[in-house]
Amino acid sequence: MTDQDGRRETLARNLSAVRERIAAAGAQAGRSADEVTLTVVTKFFPASDVRLLAGLGIAHVGENRHQEAQAKAEACADLELTWHFIGGLQSNKAAAVAGYADVVESVDRAKLLRGLSRGAHEHDRVLDVLVQVNLDPDPGAAITRSGAAPDQVPELAGRVATTEGLRLRGVMAVAPLGADPAPAFDRLAEVAAEVRAVDPGASWVSAGMSGDLEAAIRSGATHVRIGSAVLGSRPSER
Repeated sequence: MTDQDGRRETLARNLSAVRERIAAAGAQAGRSADEVTLTVVTKFFPASDVRLLAGLGIAHVGENRHQEAQAKAEACADLELTWHFIGGLQSNKAAAVAGYADVVESVDRAKLLRGLSRGAHEHDRVLDVLVQVNLDPDPGAAITRSGAAPDQVPELAGRVATTEGLRLRGVMAVAPLGADPAPAFDRLAEVAAEVRAVDPGASWVSAGMSGDLEAAIRSGATHVRIGSAVLGSRPSER
């Protein structure tokens, strides 16, 4: 058995376990597993893993960093994948990200929209966008997640919906550090409903990672972003 064969077996086993968790969480919430899209976050893992994942049926891949994401998207351009950019986005990189990403999940301020629109126009495409919501109980704390404050999300969503080249898809959030994720995800569900009032088609709710996907699915997540539970411990930053 080659190293690649062994890696494929590991990924297949991990994917099976994650899919079972998604199905079980969905059943508990009275939902079908088909209602939840699995996005595998491949940050710091090689393009060879992306190829193995594609062969195992993964269609959605997430990346956090522009340079790494761009390189992997180019290396895997022959694969039918949907690339999600989920990391913090700088306004001066927005147009470049729009050149390869199919979905940008981390839009948290209006300043990003012009660059994303320009990039979508330059590449003759429509870019799917999620508004990132900050669910931290104290957004002013020293350590906090990124995202727009919940009460600012509907206005930002409206801006996205009226920006050329962008398609408002819904909301994304990360649970607060060190806290029960359930109340935060319930709050996200409320914000998601407000965004659907802006655009009824904006039905995506991206929430839940390796440690809290069950809570996210119970609260209505349509997309979960899974890294370590599929790929294993993340390699050291290169």
